[in-house]
Amino acid sequence: MSALPTKLETLAIHGGSPVRERLLPYGRQSLNDADIQAVVEVLKSDWLTTGPKIAEFEERFAEWVGARHAVSYSSGTAALHGAAFAAGLGPGDEAITTPMTFCATANCILYQGATPVFADVSPDTLNLDPKEVSKRVSARTKAIFAVDYAGHPAALDELGQLAKAQAPQGQSPLLIEDACHALGAEYRGKRVGGIADMTVFSFHPVKHLTTGEGGMVTTNDARLAETLRRFRNHGISSEARQRQEAGQWFYEMVLLGFNYRLTDIACALGLSQLEKLDANLARRRAITAQYAEAFRDFSAIVVPAVREDVNPAWHLYPIRLNLGTLSAGRGEIFRALRAENIGVNVHYIPVHQHPYYRERSKSKESYPVAEDAYERLISLPMFHSMTVQDVEDVIHALRKVVTHYEGKGARLHLLETRQSK
Repeated sequence: MSALPTKLETLAIHGGSPVRERLLPYGRQSLNDADIQAVVEVLKSDWLTTGPKIAEFEERFAEWVGARHAVSYSSGTAALHGAAFAAGLGPGDEAITTPMTFCATANCILYQGATPVFADVSPDTLNLDPKEVSKRVSARTKAIFAVDYAGHPAALDELGQLAKAQAPQGQSPLLIEDACHALGAEYRGKRVGGIADMTVFSFHPVKHLTTGEGGMVTTNDARLAETLRRFRNHGISSEARQRQEAGQWFYEMVLLGFNYRLTDIACALGLSQLEKLDANLARRRAITAQYAEAFRDFSAIVVPAVREDVNPAWHLYPIRLNLGTLSAGRGEIFRALRAENIGVNVHYIPVHQHPYYRERSKSKESYPVAEDAYERLISLPMFHSMTVQDVEDVIHALRKVVTHYEGKGARLHLLETRQSK
């Protein structure tokens, strides 16, 4: 049984005082004067885009994650598209991915005219379940897109072995790791970024490192890296800075690409942010430990699982509600926490449940683990600039709300409901 306070507090949603006066968002950027100065210096330089900061950021990033190559993109979504293109996806091909992700992971498969094939997730991590993936691999499978949900690395060894096992039937599918949640995460002693065939990162403001918008693909394969570079630059085989340094004007378009370049302005910010990445990760892990300890004895709250030999990066802190112990559903508890000015969120609506996918899907297959998790998920605020008081406020608010709807609180809530009728 959960530890219950001796005195119940009136919820803000029922007219009580909220835990906070102002909303605490679930995530936000953290910038300082060094970041601003780095951007100002580029604004005063000769190159705002296609300049020297691009290569500098890519080289430093590749070194940090332990990959041979890093190719920057204008967003994480653009980087996913680049990876799908480099993997050779096209009409008639399939790529297996998870329904428990932001829609961009599956959308990039559609961008290439290929078909996303969903596989259910493991109950503990909500990452792709290799056993479910193995049921869906076919001769048409050209890639497996594994998502590091919330920053916990997927089962990369198992998925990689599964992909390689297809080699006798033809070219083995590529393992593409969507690590947009997982910059700095460690898998069996290695940082993610140099393990999968390609690894994709996002630099959105709520991530561990931000360039405003931005993304990166890392790989150890020089051929894939060259394709990724050309694809983000209209399919042109040389860069503008290379041509200027060589005093040449001639260039050739060798494939149909896009303008997915990241600017020097963004890369300068990324370089400055990279200096703080270790500290940012340490702070997120400290917040996680505080949350886990605070909710350890609450039977209504299931905290995120961590597998052995894995050190997550904690982009999100998604709890699951044990609805069987509560007198309210996820929606009411979500609204009650928002009323306390705790900016909780939900990650994610399973991709196959979005109208666009429902209307176009020929399969009515369900994914019971992902669907059950969605009904119970709530993401708590998680960002590295959270103060000690911010974390305490989240803990206070969640205890306050959950206590109200379970045990004594559940009985009191039912009595109040009956008396108001």
